[in-house]
Amino acid sequence: MSSSVYIVGVGVISAIGNNVAENLASLKSEHAGMGDITMMDTIYRKQLPVAEVKLSNNELAAMADMPANISRTTLLSAVAAKEALTDANIPDLNNLRTGFVSANSVGGMDKSEDFFVQFLGDNSKGKLRDIFDHECGSMTELVADKLGISDFMTTISTACSSSASAIFYGARLIKNDVLDVVIAGGTDSLTKFTLNGFNTLMILDKGFCKPFDENREGLNLGEGSGYLVLASEKVAETLNKQPYCKLSGYNNSNDAYHQTASSPDGTGSYLAMQGALKKSGLQTADIDYINLHGTGTPNNDSAEGTAIKRLFGPDYPPMSSTKSYTGHTLGASGGIEAVFSVLAIKNKLIYPNLRFETRMDELPFEPVKELLIDQNIKHVMSNSFGFGGNCTSLIFSAI
Repeated sequence: MSSSVYIVGVGVISAIGNNVAENLASLKSEHAGMGDITMMDTIYRKQLPVAEVKLSNNELAAMADMPANISRTTLLSAVAAKEALTDANIPDLNNLRTGFVSANSVGGMDKSEDFFVQFLGDNSKGKLRDIFDHECGSMTELVADKLGISDFMTTISTACSSSASAIFYGARLIKNDVLDVVIAGGTDSLTKFTLNGFNTLMILDKGFCKPFDENREGLNLGEGSGYLVLASEKVAETLNKQPYCKLSGYNNSNDAYHQTASSPDGTGSYLAMQGALKKSGLQTADIDYINLHGTGTPNNDSAEGTAIKRLFGPDYPPMSSTKSYTGHTLGASGGIEAVFSVLAIKNKLIYPNLRFETRMDELPFEPVKELLIDQNIKHVMSNSFGFGGNCTSLIFSAI
């Protein structure tokens, strides 16, 4: 069994940048990616802000070197996964047992929506061949093929914890000597179905979201993709570059409280964080920064805050929600925020919780409001909590 799992490559695309360097620059400059809807044809244009990737499908296809008629979810995945694998620069990858563990929640729904608009208007129109990759697993297969990975592939779809769960599943495959290298993370694109669905739940903010603020009104949906390249200790030792860090702790829990709401006492969140700490062998005092799930909804932030109070009180580490930059990217959020957590360690940064003004009444702590630089960050916890109470926490540790 491999003793450690190392992060040797990162890749990301989101509303604040088309690659790792652009995302990092936006995080440092406190530049958020929310704005008016421009890509989707929806009645909510000019009404509900979203965090779009600022590229058309044709532009994404050119970056991914893939056809433009496949789903946007796939294209986003391919761009970030390709960047992560290039960054890792692992020699003789073809001679290693390599896997692709990818997550998403919407699949090719964007192409299905385009088809039905045409088909319902005239049932002689609409091209069924354009929606062949509707299911979530098809995204993984298409991108794995593009990356040349055939040893192992699987898809995780556990709502908003999906790509965080993909990362720790990839780590388990390495630790149990099933694979040597895993590209793990997730992707999701904006669709009318998710926008309409979240609006029906009445949890979308008509302004820019304010996670963990007493006066928060909801979330802003976003899109993007984020992947890590995980490697065994044996592989990491062969590289000509220093690994970014290691994945020291991970845990998934499920309180099964409600289909779309977190338990008020944050049971699932608490168990996920507690389990990740136990796995890592760390104490609460060892955590230097928490990348909050922090969606901006009243229920979610209250539940997560209650769990943090129970586990970490009375001494709290710095924390913030980077969804204040990227919006809530659903199945991609854990992957994107894992990349941000790795970058926090490498660049000694703690990101601000944008637009925060007023501490929540029930909490004795508040998120960081300004960018903190030159921080001695050894251990970062990243939280991703999904519908149905499916909660995952990851811990990244400096080497």
